[in-house]
Amino acid sequence: MTKEQSNSIVNLGNLGKPADTLVKKISSAVGGIVAPYQLQRLAKARAAVDVIQAQTEIRITDLHRRAMGRWLEEEAQRQENMETITTTALSLLNSDANAGAVNDDWIVNFFDKSRNVSDGQMRELWARILAGEANDPGTYSKRTVNFIADLDKSEAELFTALCGFAWQVGGALAPLVFDSEGAIYNKHGLNFNSLNHLETIGLIKFKPLTGFARKHIPGGAYETVHYYGRKVELHWPDNDSSLAVGEVILTRIGLELATVCESGPVDGFWEYVNEKWNAHVK
Repeated sequence: MTKEQSNSIVNLGNLGKPADTLVKKISSAVGGIVAPYQLQRLAKARAAVDVIQAQTEIRITDLHRRAMGRWLEEEAQRQENMETITTTALSLLNSDANAGAVNDDWIVNFFDKSRNVSDGQMRELWARILAGEANDPGTYSKRTVNFIADLDKSEAELFTALCGFAWQVGGALAPLVFDSEGAIYNKHGLNFNSLNHLETIGLIKFKPLTGFARKHIPGGAYETVHYYGRKVELHWPDNDSSLAVGEVILTRIGLELATVCESGPVDGFWEYVNEKWNAHVK
């Protein structure tokens, strides 16, 4: 093992090709990920501290020392955040990941937004986004990355709860909220106020009075919808039929974020939806 490998965040010799490509891609775009001793930022910070400690000809005040010490600690924390996110993302890469195709500007923007994230759960969310983009470049827009930078942990948890009610309908995720004041939703923190907040921040569109529906479904149509691995066969015997899909639909940002929020099925909700769609269930 070379000296450079031993001082790196990861040993490139132990990585598969997709992970190796992603690490090199990140290092090229932002630096300080695989290079020894965390490279540019911390090296400059330590050099500056050495200057202070050496009491050079420049007049250094206690205020300068405190400012430099604070800056060094902040940079060290940011470096730890970046390394943790990267290391977690490497374990989530697919064997056929196309990391080399990830846009450099996307990577720079990603780490500019994520480097201040210290909460463990939120860092995992960022790692899943990085891995998802490396697996399939173009999956997550810059707009979504910038949005997540302002997302509170409580908002992320609320959105994850909503995704627990999402079905695959017509090839897309659809949270089926048929009654925002229904008990099955309320006990998971979903109600008029919380859903209105998710609409305000841009994750969903919420229409509690009229709801949303798929319209103009031709007579004789069949469709299979899914809920966490369980499927339901739907049938529309009449012409120009419709299918009510509740009071909520996801925005583009919501659709992208839903793929990484790691929600789970809600007990009894499969049966609840079957009853709501009883007229169409085959």
